[in-house]
Amino acid sequence: MSDQFDVSLEDSELLGEVELTTNLIIAASETDEHLTDAEIDEILGVVPEPPA
Repeated sequence: MSDQFDVSLEDSELLGEVELTTNLIIAASETDEHLTDAEIDEILGVVPEPPA
């Protein structure tokens, strides 16, 4: 008999968002200052576009 409450759910996009949010929370908690835009971009893995 299968357990109706034993359900494996995985939403890879949601897991990715949770990981990014967690990384931001940890970084913010480790400093007394505000994170700069550059620091946030680095944490989120944003690669700046080169100037045109």
